[in-house]
Amino acid sequence: MVSLTVLCCLVAFVVGGIPFGYLVGRAILKDDIRKHGSGNIGATNVARVIGWKWGSFVLVLDAIKGLLPTLGARLLMASRFSEDAAQTATILAGIAAILGHMYPIWLKLRGGKGVATALGVVLVISPVASLVALILFSIVVGTTKIVAAASIAAAIGFAVTQLILLGSQVFDVAKLPLTLFSVIVPALIVWKHRSNIGRILRGEENRIGKRSQPSSITSSETPGIKG
Repeated sequence: MVSLTVLCCLVAFVVGGIPFGYLVGRAILKDDIRKHGSGNIGATNVARVIGWKWGSFVLVLDAIKGLLPTLGARLLMASRFSEDAAQTATILAGIAAILGHMYPIWLKLRGGKGVATALGVVLVISPVASLVALILFSIVVGTTKIVAAASIAAAIGFAVTQLILLGSQVFDVAKLPLTLFSVIVPALIVWKHRSNIGRILRGEENRIGKRSQPSSITSSETPGIKG
C-alpha cells in the first residue's frame, strides 16, 4: 500500500504543478503572467490581466488538476484496500496536488495559492463541505467583490463544516487524516493569502471589475509570490 500511495502522491504533485495560468499567459499575453498584475499564476490574476474568459478557463483547469489525481487515487486504492486506507491515500494525493500547484517544479516552486486546485480536491473528499464553501464564496464575493476575501471565507467555512460533520469522530484514529486535512489545507490557503489580508485591512485589495493593465507589477515585487 505504501508504495502505491507514494506513487499516487508523486503523480498528483506533478499534475497539480501544471501551471495553466502561466501557459495561458504565454499563449495569449505572449509574456510571463507573473510580470503583470499581482504577479500570481492563479485564475484571478489571469482574469484581471487578460480577461475573465481566460481566468475562468484557468480556474476550471486548475480545479480539474486537483480533482483527477484525487479521484484516481480513490478509485485505485478502493479496489485494493480498506475504506480507511483508501481515504488516507486519497487525502494524501489531494494534498500533494494542492502543494504541486503552490510549489510547481516547472516554475522553480513559485506557484499559486491553491484555491481552485483545492476545490477540485475537496469535491472528491467531502462534497457536502465543498458545497458550503462554494456558497460562502459566492456570498462573500457577491457582497465585497474581493476574491481573496471570498477564498479565505470559503477555506474557513470548509474547515468548520467538515469538523462539524466529523463530530465525535474528529479525534478517532481512522478519521485523523481527514481531520488534519480539514485544518491544515484551509490554514495553508489562508497563509498563502497573507499579503491579500494586509491589503484588505488597508483597503487596497483589488475588486472584481477592476482590470489590471499588463506590466502593472512593480519592480520590487517577486513574480509568483504576491497576488
